[in-house]
Formats: sequence, structure tokens, C-alpha cells
Amino acid sequence: MTPKRAIAARLRAWVSAFAVYRDRRIMAIVLLGFASGLPLALTGQTLQAWLTESGASLQSIGLFALVGVPYTLKFLWAPLVDRLPLPGFTHLLGRRRGWLVFAQILLIAAIAALALSNPAGALVATAFCAVAVAFASATQDIVIDAWRVEILEERQLAAGAAAIVFGYRIGMLVSSAGALFLATLFAWPLVYAAMAAALLVGVITVLLIGEPASKPRGDADRRFAEATAWLQARPHLSGPLARLLAWFYASAAGPFLQFMSRKGWVGILLFVMLYKLGDSLAGTLATSFYLQTGFSKAEIAEVGKLYGFGATMIGLFLGGWLMQAAGLYRALWVCGILQMLSNLMFAALALHGHDVWFLALTVGLENLAGGMGTAALVAYLSALCDIAYTATQYALLSSLTAVARTVLSSYAGFLAAPLGWPLFFVFTTVAAIPGLLLLAWLTRRGAATRIERKPGDTPLLAED
Repeated sequence: MTPKRAIAARLRAWVSAFAVYRDRRIMAIVLLGFASGLPLALTGQTLQAWLTESGASLQSIGLFALVGVPYTLKFLWAPLVDRLPLPGFTHLLGRRRGWLVFAQILLIAAIAALALSNPAGALVATAFCAVAVAFASATQDIVIDAWRVEILEERQLAAGAAAIVFGYRIGMLVSSAGALFLATLFAWPLVYAAMAAALLVGVITVLLIGEPASKPRGDADRRFAEATAWLQARPHLSGPLARLLAWFYASAAGPFLQFMSRKGWVGILLFVMLYKLGDSLAGTLATSFYLQTGFSKAEIAEVGKLYGFGATMIGLFLGGWLMQAAGLYRALWVCGILQMLSNLMFAALALHGHDVWFLALTVGLENLAGGMGTAALVAYLSALCDIAYTATQYALLSSLTAVARTVLSSYAGFLAAPLGWPLFFVFTTVAAIPGLLLLAWLTRRGAATRIERKPGDTPLLAED
């Protein structure tokens, strides 16, 4: 084939690939992504603004990052959500849809309770309600991720990953910029009540979508057979106890045993946890930083949220394009370096002071890099999961990505207070280096931790 014909054929392949986005399942994933992204800001940046206006100290606001711990620990109850039927809900809606509706009902109730809390007079009660929101939201995420992987064909997984992040970001926009705009007109309790009502979009979507078809569970079936045979040889372990032990070995322990059988699995988990650490540290106190720098809530909503949303969407698109053009590992490198360097813009803004145009430049570059990094990381997590344990393993991996956003970032307030904003953001830049060092180790040539290309794989999983 001549070079011109090769280029023309590749261009035709790129254009035809857009047809995957016409699938109604992809649109359903966008809407479920919206339901998944909406609660996060309600216990993060938006709640941070409410706490700041209520007079909470910077240290207390920083500690509120810990309310997101359920996102970090969701892999602990993911096997229950993955395998156990839910009385009533499972019979009426199916395993995945039943759990989704149940989680969404809990989530709406928890957000309503948070709306009725009083941060100025009962900060502990507010924290308790926020943890309840995070727990229900994390449970919803477990089911959405499992449904997304199971409902799509292999060739659609990359489009599904892009769709879930796109919907997720829209949900975050509504609960961050939308909530801040509403807060200029209404009291915070009414704002949170409106956010609870917005989650009905997710409930309606669940009622309209189909239940995924059952798929062979390979390693899980093998482990269940092994456990059953082992228990049959021991008659004293019989009845309900035997069935419980067999289920635990295959469904609860199996996902972790399978993952830990991989070479370099500890390094993989550390990388997943640290890849976006610098980005998360910088974002933890971003709203407080903007307010203390002199920006109004309207300016933060217009520039920090709406403009930032557009930059993130462009970043997601560029991240997906980069993965197709250069491969997953090169995309992780480029996006990781851009994420790290973009934090320096916050330090420059802290030195420059109140300037809406400089804020727009800072937010644009940071969100562009963050969107690219998110696209690359979601693709990496999807490629790591074994089909037999998709829900639990994805929950484990995505939980670790939340470690940087919650546990590790909870000390941001204690760092920012003594360091000051400029040095704090320089520190967040340095905090991105360990993740890049792990990336270098995991992706070195010949390493067992590299994801090998298999026959029929898409370029997403290609060996760089």
C-alpha cells in the first residue's frame, strides 16, 4: 500500500470510529455518569464553600476531605454488591439495576439530610451526613462501573470510558458551578435539595436501560469449584456455612487473589494511588484559595467552574486522541508531566493576585491537563481488570485513585497554612514526581507489569 493510500485508510478508520457514539447504551452511560459525578462536589468543593461561609477554620475544611473515605474503601463491599441479590429490587429490576435504584434512593435521602444540617452550629452532624452521601455515592459507582463494562462489547469499551467521564464531569459541573450560582440566589439548604432532585435523572435512566447479559466468570467459577470440592472432603463443614465459605473464596477473596498473582502488583497499586496526587492536592483547597485571593463566588463559578469544565472536556478529547495516536503508556507520560507542571500556574496566580484573566489561564491549563490525565488513567484501570471480577477489581483500583483525593489530600490545610499559597502549590508540583517514577518502573521495556497486546486488541491496549 502506498503512503497516500495508507494515510487515507487511516483517516477513514478514524471517521468511522465516531459511529460508536450513536449507540443508545453510550448515551445511557453518559446519563449514569452524570448521576455518578453529581454527589462528589456536594461533599467536596461545594461543601467547602458552604463551610467557608459558615466560619469553619481552614484546618477543619481540610479535614473534611476525609468524608470521601468511602470512595477509597468501596472495594470492601463491592463483592456483596457484585454477587448478592437484593430482596425485592433484584426480583423486579435484575441484579445490576436493582442495586442501582437502591443505591440512588439512599443517595437522594442522604443529600436531603445534608441539606437540613447546620455547619455553623453542628459541624459533626454535617460531617456525618456528608459521609453518608459519600457511602451511597460510592455504592452507586460500583454498580455503574460493572454495568458499563458488562453491557458493552469489547470494541465499545474505550467509547464507554469516554462517555462515563463526560457524564461525570457534567454532573460535577452542575453540583459545583450550578450550585454556586444557585447559592447566590438561595440559601444552601435549598441548593442541596435541588441537587437531590437532580439525581432523579439517574433513577429514570436505570428504569429505561436493560440488564446486562450474564457472562462466563472464568477464574471465579474455577475458584468456586475448588472451594466446593475442598468442603465436600470435610463433612463437618457443610450446609449454609460451607456455601458461605465457598462464596467468600470465589467472589470476595477471588478478585484480590487473582490481582495479587500478577508480578509487580504492589507497584501497580501505588502508581494508581499516586498518579494524580499532585493534581488532587492542588484541587483540595482550590475554592478556599480563590475566595481568599479575592475572587467572588460568581467569578469562581464563571471561570473556575464553567470555563474549567470546557477545558476539561477538551482535555478528555485530547487524552483519548493521544492514546489512539501514541499508545497508552506514552499518553500516561505526557499527561502526567502536564498535570505536574500545571500546578505551577496556581503558585503564579497566588503571587500575581486577583486577576480574572490570569485565573482563566490558570484554570484552563490545569483543567486541560487534568482532563487528559483522567482519560489516560481510566483507560489504564479498565485494561487492568480481569473479566471475571470486573466490578470488584475496578472498585479496588478506582478506590485507590480516591486515596489521593481524600486521605492524602486531607492534610492540605495543615500544609497551606504554614507554607502560604505559593509554596504550597510548589509542593503539590513536587508531589507528582513519585507517580512518574513508578510509571517509569512499570512501563520499562520487558517488564512483566506492561500490558501485553493480544490478538484483536484495540490500540488502547497496544504495546508502545
